[in-house]
Amino acid sequence: MSKIIGIDLGTTNSCVSITEGNETIVIPNTEGSRITPSIVAFTSTGERLIGQIAKRQAVTNPERTVYAVKRLIGRKFDDDCIRRSREFYPYAIIESPNGDAWIKIDKSTYSPSEISANVLSKMKTIAEDYLGEQVESAVITVPAYFNDSQRQATKDAGTIAGLKVERIINEPTAAALAYGLQNRHTGLIGVFDLGGGTFDITILEINSGIFEVKSTNGDTFLGGEDFDQLLIGHFLGIFSREHGLDLSTDRMAMQRLKEAAEKAKHELSSSEQTEVNLPFIAATEDGPLHFTLKLTRAQLETMIEPLVERLVDPCHQALKDAGVEASDLQELLLVGGMTRMPRIRRKVKEIFGLEPNTTINPDEIVAVGASIQGGILRGIVDDILLLDVTPLSLGIETMGGVFTKLIEKNTTIPTRASQIFSTTQDNQDMVNVRVFQGERAMAEDNKLLGEFQLVGIPPAPRGVPQVEVNFNIDSNGIVYVTARDLGSGREQSIIIKPTSGLTESQIKDIIISAQTREQDDKLKLELADARNSLQLALFSAEKAFNEFGLRLDDEDREMIQDTLGRAREAVESQDLDEIRTLIEMVKTASIKIAENIYGNPV
Repeated sequence: MSKIIGIDLGTTNSCVSITEGNETIVIPNTEGSRITPSIVAFTSTGERLIGQIAKRQAVTNPERTVYAVKRLIGRKFDDDCIRRSREFYPYAIIESPNGDAWIKIDKSTYSPSEISANVLSKMKTIAEDYLGEQVESAVITVPAYFNDSQRQATKDAGTIAGLKVERIINEPTAAALAYGLQNRHTGLIGVFDLGGGTFDITILEINSGIFEVKSTNGDTFLGGEDFDQLLIGHFLGIFSREHGLDLSTDRMAMQRLKEAAEKAKHELSSSEQTEVNLPFIAATEDGPLHFTLKLTRAQLETMIEPLVERLVDPCHQALKDAGVEASDLQELLLVGGMTRMPRIRRKVKEIFGLEPNTTINPDEIVAVGASIQGGILRGIVDDILLLDVTPLSLGIETMGGVFTKLIEKNTTIPTRASQIFSTTQDNQDMVNVRVFQGERAMAEDNKLLGEFQLVGIPPAPRGVPQVEVNFNIDSNGIVYVTARDLGSGREQSIIIKPTSGLTESQIKDIIISAQTREQDDKLKLELADARNSLQLALFSAEKAFNEFGLRLDDEDREMIQDTLGRAREAVESQDLDEIRTLIEMVKTASIKIAENIYGNPV
């Protein structure tokens, strides 16, 4: 079986890892960093930038720089979380034809899956450059509390990126897998995962190589981005009071404030005080305006306390669902960059009464676990069994709009359940089944995954026909439905048409587009490399010509002058063949100058 990489597709940063034999390696990118910003940018010329290079230009190109897209994936445009995002993000979030939240850059629209695919493609390339071979398969992680739509949209992103997604695995479970395998730990542990955009708490038991998840809970819209936005709001208020100006409509200023908020948050995790200094952030008729502020850790902690309190209830619920007390936990792992914040660590200790384990790298442990899962699938990691759970209950809408659960939350997956349904009217030849995921009593308050109609039921009085509907959740946590008419014996496979995500046709079109872009990008790279080579050759040749040109005879001097002139014009050329020809001509000219120098020494 070919190699399977593990990818932690994060809100803020992503990470890729590979397990080979008994060793797991977190793969560095071309800049030497083991984490890559989950940022995709589009330049005015249509070029697509991914990772650190995209982050560097965000201040000058905010409206075309997409970040934190993981918070949009698998969500509807009218979702409250999306509404809040639209207030803060500099790029345009629009409603797609099927009601999803998509991104608009200039005149083009992109699904969150397509943007995420760019990040996954970058991680794939990083792995291929390191391994020196093609990578086709991956295990990709998602927040434990992701619903079916979000999981399917993430899987779509992997497909668009040219990867066979062997498994979708929950982030806290991946972290526990890595920790448990590396430390040979046994017993009951908790994984507290607070990242850039999501929060998960998972309780699981490790025993003789069996990793059994007992419960999971969380909030898919609580993370570092929310802490940043609180700080940005604080900065905006101070600037408005000092200068009477509202910076919230200035995209470039907002991006600078965001970067300052991130920097301040990071620095206050290790220092008691930091200074925010943003010169020339705005201008009036009287001249430029600057923003300078001293911020203490105590001020920050007071500001973020409402967000910190939101961490409490999911933790208590996870313990309750697992049927354990906090005192039963033998280890508590901290995962996600936000867990470096001292206030978060103190809060975790308050909730569980246990000193959290801070020895693991919170940015890398999830990718490590994903690659170990890849090793298990390849058969190179033995004696490990992973039993995960579904985070949310699955059921259907029944009479009166009631949500009837068929599969309860925290059920070990893969799993299946079935129930018999019937008609409510005489001679009814069709049953409409609406599938929901969630915990609310009424169906409309939960997440609609999809709906289908079972048609062709033989005419009969109401309540007589018997239709068995089977619900299946696979090892990726993705839901499938089949139905069988018990009366006629006919069986039908029913695929829930996604109410969120991309159709197979759309995915295919995007893949073709990506492959075309890959060729375009390759040509652009070759052109850029050729131009750079020509500039270097031209610089050396011109320097030598200016210094020693008078020693040449008239014919050689005129020929070299002509070559250098053509080369200067070709530096901006789009003709790759012309540039390559001139590189050789300039090199020949340099050799001619050198021959003259050393053949006719002064």
